[in-house]
Amino acid sequence: MRDLPETRYAKTVGDVHIAYQVIGEGPPDIVYANSFMGHVEVSWEYPPAAHFYERMAAFARMVLFDRRGTGLSDPMVGQFTIEDRSDDLRAVMDAVGLERAVLLGSSEGASACTYFTARHPERVTALILFSPALGGLRDAASSFRDAILASLDETWRSGAGLELVNPSLADDAEARSWYARYFRLSASPSLVRTLMKNNLEIDVRGFLPGISVPTLVLHRTEETWVSVEHGRYAAEHIPDARLVELPGTDHYIWEQNSDAVVEEIEEFLTGVRRGCEPQRALKTLVVTDIVQSTDHAREVGDAEWRRLLDRQDMLVQRQIARFGGRFVKNTGDGVFATFDGPVSAIRCALAVRESMRGLGLQVRAGVHACEVELRGDDVGGIGVHIGFRVAAAAAAGEVLVSRTVADLIAGSEVRLTDRGEYELKGIPERWHLFAANM
Repeated sequence: MRDLPETRYAKTVGDVHIAYQVIGEGPPDIVYANSFMGHVEVSWEYPPAAHFYERMAAFARMVLFDRRGTGLSDPMVGQFTIEDRSDDLRAVMDAVGLERAVLLGSSEGASACTYFTARHPERVTALILFSPALGGLRDAASSFRDAILASLDETWRSGAGLELVNPSLADDAEARSWYARYFRLSASPSLVRTLMKNNLEIDVRGFLPGISVPTLVLHRTEETWVSVEHGRYAAEHIPDARLVELPGTDHYIWEQNSDAVVEEIEEFLTGVRRGCEPQRALKTLVVTDIVQSTDHAREVGDAEWRRLLDRQDMLVQRQIARFGGRFVKNTGDGVFATFDGPVSAIRCALAVRESMRGLGLQVRAGVHACEVELRGDDVGGIGVHIGFRVAAAAAAGEVLVSRTVADLIAGSEVRLTDRGEYELKGIPERWHLFAANM
C-alpha cells in the first residue's frame, strides 16, 4: 500500500480544526474543495481517487481537506453556512502559507470556491469548477435526491443507490462496498441528512457575474446527478469563463475519464498538456503457483479447497511481509509480489515453498528483475509477463530465476543450478534460467 501524505490540522477563526494534506510541489498551488462530505485518508484507499490525486500532484502542489463536520475534521452540530465553508478554505490556505492559490471545487465544493473567490479575489489566482452545484442540492435531480434520502441507511450500509450518482459503477460490487465505507467514515446518516437540508439553502449563482479571475468549468455531458446544464449556466454567467464538456455520466471527479479532467486543468494552468506518463521503477518480481491445483480441488471438494487457498494466502502474505516485499495480488492458485532486492525475493520464494509443504501442497515459483509500470497498487509491463512465464517453466517445488536475477546476485549466498535456455510463451528470444536454493 502507498504511503499516505501526513494529515495536519488548520484552525479557523472559531477554533474549528480542519484536517488537510499536501501532495506534490508548486507552483501552481491548488486547494481542492471536494463534495459536501469526504475523508482525506480513506479516499487514498480507492485506486481511482489515488490515481487522480497523483496525476494532479505530478504538475502542482495540491491541498486536500475535510470540511468541518466531516471526515477527520472537528464535528459540528446545527447549521452549516457558506461562510463556514469559506472559513475552512481560508484556514487551510493560511496553514499551508498560501497567500494566493487556485481553487478547485467539485459538486457542492464548487459553491464554497465560488463564494470565496467573489469575496476574496485577491487570494485566488484561478477558479476551476467541476460539475458545479452552485444552487446547492436544488441542482441535483429531485427524484435522485429524494431516492437517496429515502434509502440513506441502506446506502450507508451497502452502497445501494451509488448508481444514481455514478451510473458507470452500477455493476461494480467492489466499488459499491468501498463507497459505503467511505460514506460511513465521512459522515453519519443523520449528519448527511442535515448537510443535505442545509445545502438546499445555499445558492451562490448571484455571485457569478462578479467573478474576476480566470475560470474553467468542467462537466460530463451525460451526468445524471447534476445536469450539464448547470455547468453551462456557470460558464455563461462568469465573465470569460471557459467551458469544457467531457463524455461520461458520473458525478465524482475521479471516476471515468479523470485523466482527461487532469489534462484540461494542467493545460488551463500551465499551457502544457503532457498526458499520462506512467511511473516506472526497478523491482524484483515473485510469482507463485500451486502445482496440480485442479486435481487437488477435485480430490478435497470445493469447501476444503477454499479453506486451503485461504490458508495459503495467509501464509504467503506473512512470508512476503517477513522479507520486506509487497503483496500485489492473488492470481487464483498463487500470488504475485514485488521486492526492492533480488536476494530477499528469492529467500521469500524459498520460504513459501517450505510453508506450502506443511499444507500438503507443492508450488512452483519464478523470480525476475525488471523495470515495471506502477499502476496504483498494481504493476504492469512486459517484465511482469516474463515473471509469470518464468514461474510457469518451473517444475514442482522449484524456484526458477531469470538470467537478470542471476547476474544481480553474483557473490551472494544463493546457490544457482543452470537449467539451460527456455522458450517462454509469447516472449521473444530464448531465456536462460537457473534453479535457486540457499
